[in-house]
This record gives sequence, structure tokens and C-alpha cells, in this order.
Amino acid sequence: MSDSLNLWPLGVAYLIINAICFLLMGWDKSRARSKGRRIPEKWFFILAFLGGALGAWLGMQSFRHKTKHTTFVFGIPLLLLWNVLLIYVLGSTFLFKA
Repeated sequence: MSDSLNLWPLGVAYLIINAICFLLMGWDKSRARSKGRRIPEKWFFILAFLGGALGAWLGMQSFRHKTKHTTFVFGIPLLLLWNVLLIYVLGSTFLFKA
């Protein structure tokens, strides 16, 4: 039980980075409509790599943003798989020690 308590900061960080990605996707869509200064695409991929792929994907679907960009259509789901693998490895390393 004490091992699972050590992972709660990672869970909170995961929620925060996904919320940030989701909100940034919406903000970038808003800026695209108003012809304002945009968020560089590399930042979406950096944040998605670091754990925010679910938020980026949900933002893409919710705001219908970047859905015609091949790099996003294939890249974000691949990074989501990377995030799931990373969570699995961290979980099996810390939670399921025998």
C-alpha cells in the first residue's frame, strides 16, 4: 500500500499535463480563427511525449483542431501508446514488486 502512495504525485502530474494539452489545443484553435499568434506544433508533441497525449487527442477531437494534419492524426495516437506503455512500466516497477 505504501508503494501506491508514492505514485500519487505522478498521477496528479499526468492529470495536469493532459489538462494543459487539452486547453492549449483549444486556445490554439481560437488563435487560428482570429489569425493570432499560434503555438508551435513542436510544443504539442513535446507535451504529448511527456505524458499529455490523451489531453492533446481529446483536444483535437473536441475542438476539431489539427485533425487534417497527418503528423497529428498519426503522431498523437502513437504518443498515446507511448504514454500507456510508460505508465504500465512505471506501475509494474513500483506497484507490483514481489
